[in-house]
Order: sequence, then C-alpha cells, then structure tokens
Amino acid sequence: MNDTVEQALITPRHLAGSGDPGWITVPLHRAASWSYGHDPLMPRVLLTSPDQLIQLCLDPDPDDPGWWTIRHARTADHPGWTATFEARTPAETIAAFTDALTDPSGPPTAAPDPCAPLRDAGWHTPPRLGCLVSPDNIAHVWRIGASGRDLWSIETAVIQDPTIWRAVFTGATLLHLIAAVTQSLADRMTVHTRHVPAPDIAFALERRVSALAARHRPAPAAPPRPLGPSPRRTR
Repeated sequence: MNDTVEQALITPRHLAGSGDPGWITVPLHRAASWSYGHDPLMPRVLLTSPDQLIQLCLDPDPDDPGWWTIRHARTADHPGWTATFEARTPAETIAAFTDALTDPSGPPTAAPDPCAPLRDAGWHTPPRLGCLVSPDNIAHVWRIGASGRDLWSIETAVIQDPTIWRAVFTGATLLHLIAAVTQSLADRMTVHTRHVPAPDIAFALERRVSALAARHRPAPAAPPRPLGPSPRRTR
C-alpha cells in the first residue's frame, strides 16, 4: 500500500500563507530559461529573463516586508515597471503573475479588466472607500491614479494582524499580469483536507515545470504532403 499525505486545501487564496518559493523560482529557471546570478553564500535569489529586460529578486530581509521584487526595464515601446510582493504573499499568487509574464503567447490583444474576476466572485465596493473588498472583508484591491498611469495595490489585513501581506504594481505594469493575480484571488472561503499519494506531492513541482516548459516548445511541423504522379498534359 502506497504512503499517503494529508493535504490541506485553503481558499480564498489570500489566506493560504506564503508556501514554497520554489513554486516560482524553479519554473522560471528550468521552464522559461531565466538565468541565475546570485551569490550562493548570500540568502538572496536573482533571476534574469533571457532578453535581460526582467529581473526577479527574492531578498529575505526581516527589516523589509517587500521580499519579492520583479522589475522590467524600459523599452522603446513601454516604460519600465516594478511589482513587489511581501513575505507572506501566497506563492501561488506570485506564480500566477510570473506564469502570465513568461507566457510565450504574449499579452492579449485587448487589455483585460483586473477587477472583473473579483466582481464576478462577489467582491464589493464599500461607499467612500474606493476599493474592491473580498466577501470576508480581509482583502482589498486599490487602483490609484489616472488611467494608464495608475498604481495597483492588493492588501490583506485582519484586526489581529494589521497587514498580512501586500502587493504593489507600478502604473506601467501590464494589465493582463495584474489580472492574473486578481484571478488567482477570486475564490471562496473553504478549508478541507484530503489524503493523496505521497508521490503526487513529491512530483507536483516537476509536473508544473514540465507543463510550463511545453509552452515554449515549437509546435510540431506539419508532415510533408505525399508526392503523387505528375498530372498528364493534354492538348
């Protein structure tokens, strides 16, 4: 009989805890070919995209809550932007951002509304508060500034802990990346446990890497058409 592991599944995502940072960093390196250049003697991770335009820094500084920083350099077509995630941001939420960021299909033709999945999930806008609030009143999504230059902020807080975690996206951050994060948060509050085979847990990251790496493989070429007899010319 195979060993099993009790797995706790917690939603909404904003209450899930920080999780395993490898869920983010390992696929970036192995599936999306981001290079690493950090000092192995320092508790810091630096990953850089193949085009050298984007860098992820994981800097576990107890005096700085913004452990995760993703920076995109300015290009001729788009200004630079920065996304930061505090230490207790769920790894799955950050992974939603990096998965969208490394999707080889690129951004959609029409920019999505990051608020749409939250409204569909029952998030509401209290009077005079100017933000979207989760049904449990713990998570808040703020949009500050003028359209096209606005700053987005996601914050979770309870009375016992004024701030559980916060994520901030500067105004030039592409909307489909923010929408990937809000989509990951658009779920309901449930807690349940299940027993799963231990290998399913042990190889979950490997399956994730394989699935993401498949996005970067070229589609197989169509087989050549068979050569038939040359048509006979008639007068």
